[in-house]
Amino acid sequence: MAKFLTLIVFVVIVEGVGALIGTGFPVDQWYLALNKPFFMPPPALFGIVWPILYLLVALAGWRVFTSEGDTPGWGLWLGQLVLNWAWSPLFFGFHMMFWSIWVIVGVLSLSLAFMSVTWDKDRFAALCFVPYSAWLAFALLINVSVWMMN
Repeated sequence: MAKFLTLIVFVVIVEGVGALIGTGFPVDQWYLALNKPFFMPPPALFGIVWPILYLLVALAGWRVFTSEGDTPGWGLWLGQLVLNWAWSPLFFGFHMMFWSIWVIVGVLSLSLAFMSVTWDKDRFAALCFVPYSAWLAFALLINVSVWMMN
């Protein structure tokens, strides 16, 4: 029962902070005026994708956290999450496109490292990061394209 409650806490925190940041740093006139690449997904897709990805991130973090030290990666998981949460304020709040690119590079790097260190001990946790890392790579492409086009 304690493990299940811990899972609920992980999901609530990861999803909740993600939602608070998303609503706290919404699309604004600055963003709407930017040139965007032809492959930019419709805005509604982000509201569908991120809750799913955050659920996967929460599941992976929970599994590592509750592994009693048997599965490495806790620091990598925390680091990527903090950087992930920093991206929206940096991009949408401070309009720092160039630095937000480096934040995504950091999130993606830590996510790939997380997958690497958890692969042998907890394949499920590692696999939770596959779609997340793929989306981060796509987000990096979008971010770089928007920066170059503007």
